[in-house]
Amino acid sequence: MLKGLVTKIYKILKAFHDCTTKYSAMNTLLIPLAIISVFLSFGINAQSLKENKRPKIQVAILLDVSNSMDGLIEQAKSQLWNMVKILGRVRCDNENPEIEVALFEYGRSTNSGYEGYVKHIAGFTKDLDQLGIELNSLTTNGGDEYCGYVMNTSLEKLNWDTSTASYKVIFIAGNESFLQGNISYTIACNKAREKGIIVNTIYCGDWKQGLAEHWNLGAECGNGSFTIINQDAKQEFIPSPYDSALYLLNNQFNDTYVYYGNAGKPRSKKMMQMDTVAHADPNDINKILNYVIVKSNRQLRNDESWDLASVYEKDSTGKLEFDKKTLPDSLQNKTDEQIQQIVSKKALERIRVRKEIDSLSKLRDLYIATEEIKRNKNTEQTLETEIEKIIRQQIIRYRMKIE
Repeated sequence: MLKGLVTKIYKILKAFHDCTTKYSAMNTLLIPLAIISVFLSFGINAQSLKENKRPKIQVAILLDVSNSMDGLIEQAKSQLWNMVKILGRVRCDNENPEIEVALFEYGRSTNSGYEGYVKHIAGFTKDLDQLGIELNSLTTNGGDEYCGYVMNTSLEKLNWDTSTASYKVIFIAGNESFLQGNISYTIACNKAREKGIIVNTIYCGDWKQGLAEHWNLGAECGNGSFTIINQDAKQEFIPSPYDSALYLLNNQFNDTYVYYGNAGKPRSKKMMQMDTVAHADPNDINKILNYVIVKSNRQLRNDESWDLASVYEKDSTGKLEFDKKTLPDSLQNKTDEQIQQIVSKKALERIRVRKEIDSLSKLRDLYIATEEIKRNKNTEQTLETEIEKIIRQQIIRYRMKIE
């Protein structure tokens, strides 16, 4: 749009210049008028210019951590990466939306009663390693589940995007009455509608019981979806011919990082810690492989602040700037030119590995889908299946699609 605008301005100004050369005194008046006419012809106003930016997908996950929710928390720990993987494949007008995920817990008796037993675990972040570590540390502990309160807190505390082109969504999951607490869900829903945020409710239990406890009402007033899950369902693992290769590629991908700066070493350790967390349960192969796929997706990571290979990927023409003292020990005695060469090789290797992971992950998804059809497998409704289904349905409203 802006390219067309610039081209049109150039053509009109050239035409005005050609026809007013003999009347130079008029140029000062005519040129501004020409620019104004172009803007009017494009129908551009301040709001549309403001919104001419990359859209976002902002997801706030609100989890009930009261005593009865052990299954929900285990599903969240295991299945988060599938949701993020799906978000990483969303396109809008041939570009990738920015992905931000936030996490809240509610229903823990040790949280402050003055704050509705709600805890803000993570704000909208692109640091998915930290998010995964925080999520993995969640445990259950009995308390009162104030759905309206946690919804309202997420709406007030998070930095929600103002663009109407962005997909902004809340997923609240739990059980017990949706009407508990001194802040009504209707107050939160009204705020959500004003901000253009969709509210989806996920009840852990029977459909009729979810209706009886009014979980459908939150979705109805929040322009979203109401669904149920079996929180105790265990996801069946279907092995594929591509799993071993993805494991090996993960190690190769890790080797392409070159940390730098004060944040470099701690962030590198955090990434490796999340690797360990993902591999902690050898029986949960889906969690491990989905994390590998997410980690390799450049659209889902923002590592330029601590990784030189990411800096080089973003701009291969510039000179790398770093303090040698903050580099890995193996590089501190190298010359700047040698370090530049090493980083460039790492960045090129990462591009190769990323392409392989992307290709194999799609083949793996296709293989598993085919096997499920062969086995006539009826998939249980879990946190993963329902969130993915809802995302696929709702992104269409924002001219987005999953590739």
